[in-house]
Amino acid sequence: QVQLVESGGGLVQAGGSLRLSCAASGTIGSFNPMAWYRQAPGKQRELVASITSGSRTNYADSVKGRFTISRDNAKNTVYLQMNRLNNEDTAAYYCNAVTLGRNFWGQGTQVTVSS
Repeated sequence: QVQLVESGGGLVQAGGSLRLSCAASGTIGSFNPMAWYRQAPGKQRELVASITSGSRTNYADSVKGRFTISRDNAKNTVYLQMNRLNNEDTAAYYCNAVTLGRNFWGQGTQVTVSS
């Protein structure tokens, strides 16, 4: 069974940075793709960033140039480095992985940006 555990969320001032981590029970080299989603109150869940087994990355327009997704296969962990955070980044962030066509989700970590 694949388990995903997110960490690194918290309260941060606007303009600051956070790094989220998603630790997987399996070998993430077999997960294609892995991704971060987020959902803010009153909003639909949206894709923030994804990374393939070949390390190809994609980003939502709203985070391009500010967020970076990466993976460390040796640690079975995917990261989301978030810089220059603003109030619109406030949301619950969820890790997602796909293996053999099946989706797995973490329980989420809250990111709150304040002035």
